[in-house]
Parts: sequence; structure tokens; C-alpha cells
Amino acid sequence: TRLTDSGLSITEWKPLLGAFPPLSERDWADAFAKYRTTTAQARQLNFDMDLAGFKAIYWWEWGHRELGRLIGVVFALPLVVFWLTGRVTKQLLPRLLILFSMGGLQGLIGWWMVSSGVNSELTSVAPERLMTHFGLALAIICFCVWLWHDLGARRGEVSRAVSSWAMALVSIAAVQMLLGALVAGLDAGRGYTDWPLMAGQFVPETIWREGLGVRNLVANDAMVQFLHRMTAYALLACAAFAAWRFRRDKVGFGLTFGLVLAQASLGVWTLVHAAPVGLSLLHQGLGAVVLLSCVRLLWKTRVRKARDAQEIAPVAA
Repeated sequence: TRLTDSGLSITEWKPLLGAFPPLSERDWADAFAKYRTTTAQARQLNFDMDLAGFKAIYWWEWGHRELGRLIGVVFALPLVVFWLTGRVTKQLLPRLLILFSMGGLQGLIGWWMVSSGVNSELTSVAPERLMTHFGLALAIICFCVWLWHDLGARRGEVSRAVSSWAMALVSIAAVQMLLGALVAGLDAGRGYTDWPLMAGQFVPETIWREGLGVRNLVANDAMVQFLHRMTAYALLACAAFAAWRFRRDKVGFGLTFGLVLAQASLGVWTLVHAAPVGLSLLHQGLGAVVLLSCVRLLWKTRVRKARDAQEIAPVAA
């Protein structure tokens, strides 16, 4: 949705009625008129867009919102059934309710993000709000994977050093994904397309713009891309070192390093090709896989507690 600049095509938030797209030519004309009159994106960037072009971006945004609604329904209905039939333990229920609440919060933050580009001078959503929206999405999927492991996966005995390195990788990967959201929000991947330098320099001259102040960290494309590159190097170095140091533990550091290496290579390839949509989507998707691999590492290397998986495992039907 972001890469196709579709996020501002729906300028209203209707949690229930919004599930229905425009059903007549008059409805389409009304939606198009709202887009043209309430967004700077339409006036400044898409001033020559016709109704067919508007429909193309509308369906991306509508599909994105509809998928969010579907996720909520697919989660909530079975949860109610399992709850009423006694298949959810007391230890598991709060986690599932928290997960459902996070999904609802994601919808609210999604509209908060979109609203930044409605009736404002921004031609796209505010990058820091996009980062927040994307970050919560990552938190939800990481929570899902963690809970899934709690329901039946096994962990071995490992040292605290192993667990500490897993935590470090999760932390760096999470920061890197958030920086990636800023890169996407600012189209920063299309501004400096040489590598390993940026515009022929290691540190570009435009990395700090006086008028932005501290907002250089979220609104300056040069700064954001530079930080994204540096964090990638840090993640790659840490993953390589951990894979070598704990090569005998066989908990998955080698797999994570392989994924990080593939992601770094794909990142460079995407960059030098000016971030086309296909490569950008692949880069974003592999980034999520890298983060989940780190979360899996953290789960498998977490120091054991007295409580084990059977306490939250669902009761048999």
C-alpha cells in the first residue's frame, strides 16, 4: 500500500460501513472527489489522475483495510468458541485477549497514520506514524510466533551468554525494521542509489538539515538511509559473530546469519535498482522473516522458568 502510494485514497475511517467499497458510479465519483479535495497528494502529485487511476490505488487501500477486518474476525470467532467450550486455560486467555486488543489498536493507529495526510500539506502519511503502524504490526506477528512456540515447542539448556546474544539480535533487527519503515515512508531508497557510498561520500553532506532539528532522525531521507545502512552492517556483524561463537549449540544462529546475509544482499540489490516495487516488497518480506528468526532464537535460548508450556497449552476437545 505504501509503495504504490495508495494509503490516502480512502479519506474516511468507517470501521463497519467501510467494509463495503463504492457500489455505483456516483459512489466512486464521491470517493474520488473527497480524495482530490482533502489531500495534498491528489492536488500536487496526482493532479492529472482520472477515475480509473484512482480506482487502482483505492483497491489497494481497501484490500489492506479489509484484510485487517478479516484478521480480527478469524481471530475473535474461534476464540469465543474455544473460551465457551473450556479449551482455553486461565494462563493462555489473558495473552489471547492482549493479542486481540493489539489488533484493535492497530486499526486505530492505521487511521491516525492516514489522517496525517488528510486536510494537511503532506503528500503522503507522516513517516513516524507509518513507522508506528508498521512497528505494531511486527509486534503482533512476533507475539503470535512467541505464543505459538509456548504452545508446544521445546527449548534446550543454554548459557546466559547465548540468550544475551539472541536478545541483542532481536533488538538490532527490530530497530532495523523500524528504520526500514522510515526509508519506505520517505522514499529514501530512491534518493541515494550508489553503494557502498552515498552520493560519492561515506557520510552524505545532507545528513543534517538545520531546519529539521531533531526531526532529521525521522524526516531526513539522507539521515534515515544512512542509519538504515549502518544498522544493517551492525546486524550482519553480530549475526556472523554469534553464528561462529555458538556454532556448537545448534539453536539456530547459523540459520539467522544466513537470512541476515541474504537480506543485506537483497537490500543492496534493491538500492542500486532504485527500489522498484517488486524488489522492495521482497526486501520488506525477508526483513520480517529475519526478525521472526531472531524471535525464535530468543525463545529457544531463554533461560528456563518454573512454569512450562503445559500450563498454557489448550485443553483437548
